[in-house]
Amino acid sequence: MSRYDFQIPVTFKHRIVFTRDAFSAGNPALAEILSEGGGRRAMVLVEETVAELWPGLKDEIRSYFAGLDLDFRGIRVLPGGESAKAEDHLVREVWAAINAAHLDRHSYALAIGGGAFLDAVGYGAATAHRGVRLVRFPTTTLSQDDSGVGVKCAINAFGKKNWVGTFVVPFAVINDFRFLQSQDEETRRGGLIEAVKVALVRDRGFFDWIETNLAALAELDPETLETCVENSALLHARHIATGGDPFETGSSRPLDFGHWAAHKLEAMTSYQLSHAPAVGVGLALDTLYSARAGLLDPSVADQILRVLEGLQIAIYHPALDWLDTAGRRRVLDGLDEFREHLGGRLTILLLADLGRGVDVHQLDEGLLGECVGELKARWEHRV
Repeated sequence: MSRYDFQIPVTFKHRIVFTRDAFSAGNPALAEILSEGGGRRAMVLVEETVAELWPGLKDEIRSYFAGLDLDFRGIRVLPGGESAKAEDHLVREVWAAINAAHLDRHSYALAIGGGAFLDAVGYGAATAHRGVRLVRFPTTTLSQDDSGVGVKCAINAFGKKNWVGTFVVPFAVINDFRFLQSQDEETRRGGLIEAVKVALVRDRGFFDWIETNLAALAELDPETLETCVENSALLHARHIATGGDPFETGSSRPLDFGHWAAHKLEAMTSYQLSHAPAVGVGLALDTLYSARAGLLDPSVADQILRVLEGLQIAIYHPALDWLDTAGRRRVLDGLDEFREHLGGRLTILLLADLGRGVDVHQLDEGLLGECVGELKARWEHRV
């Protein structure tokens, strides 16, 4: 027998830009990004709701590309929302659009929309020709401060969140704060949960900043919101780039604190409970469990829950109490699905302190049930 092992080192550049009015003639950010890659063709895919909110956007895009030395292949407006990744219909539309536009691996597909839209379009771009260059334009708080700056894209399958997907570093991410301010209040507010999450697992100072600016964030003050989004996005990106496991080959993923329950709650409710509020509930559950398991000072857990309540983020949903035929909470199936999705040993990150997590490999179902009861009582008392 002969065996040969080769090491294949690969380096990626993860470009993230924060700007406003990216398609304004006087804004060079996008032009510089596109010229850097030397690509010759480009097309733009816009989420339907974004196009409706910005009726002049398509004209702005056409005008911008008219001033560039690129073969512009037009704009496609496509459906978005959580249903966009419920199955592969949008992915197939993206493939068809890329094929019709004759884009190649040196071409650019620009995607403008929220997290679910970017996930589906990103998966389509990543699998067309084994990878067409994707430039993301996240438009929601959640996508600008978390998922849009990540290196994953996926759609749902078999009743499970993100079952079909891949890791791919986007060619660039452009966070245009004009889009951020166009979202409805619930969407802008809900996405703040990922900023709280990354602060809890990566940066105590950022959590302190959130707590200090709680009133302004609760009022969705534009300047404070944009500062929060940028800080959150950079913390997420730095963790991906410097955390040692950008493509999640191990068994731990700190940036998914609170997500084992969140993903299951989304699927259980047929995605009527969207990602942001689901993460709020999951984060509250894992925070309280951290305290009740003796890992986290109870006063710190209370401090975190008060921040969530101050941001008007729900900490309980009735689906937490849905039972299967054996009388077991259905959400608990999310633990094994979480392990299976990543592989290896079940690894859940809990909190030891603000900004400091600790990995555990099992959760006490009885104690989780007690935490659900506490969260329900606290939420009902508040509302």
